[in-house]
Amino acid sequence: MKALVVEDDFVSRRLVQRLVAKFGDCDIAINGVEAIEAFETAQKSGTPYDLICLDIMMPKMNGHETLKKIREIEAQNGVTPGDGAKVIMVSALDDARNVMQSFKEQCEAYITKPVDTQKFLNKIREMGLIAKGS
Repeated sequence: MKALVVEDDFVSRRLVQRLVAKFGDCDIAINGVEAIEAFETAQKSGTPYDLICLDIMMPKMNGHETLKKIREIEAQNGVTPGDGAKVIMVSALDDARNVMQSFKEQCEAYITKPVDTQKFLNKIREMGLIAKGS
């Protein structure tokens, strides 16, 4: 599995990165602009991300804008919806508007902070990115 963790908060970023890195390569970005750069680089190199963990509240470009741009890039490259990177929104925001907007923008899962390790890993298992016993 190849993953990208996009999070501006150091502690949250390290937590999610450590969880994901156990299962494969894990890159980090501290805002949406860096995330788009990393995403495009991975796409062009032929090694796209399998998983993107994306915060919403970030400087320069928030998570909603970032997810929308990621899906636009996938569409431009002929990736059909559902076949691209699996995106988990990881946010302190738990209001219905942000949750619904995230799913409208085609995220696969939404997890609120503080991150529950088991719940997080279960979501990745459900997506088929890690084995059931992992």
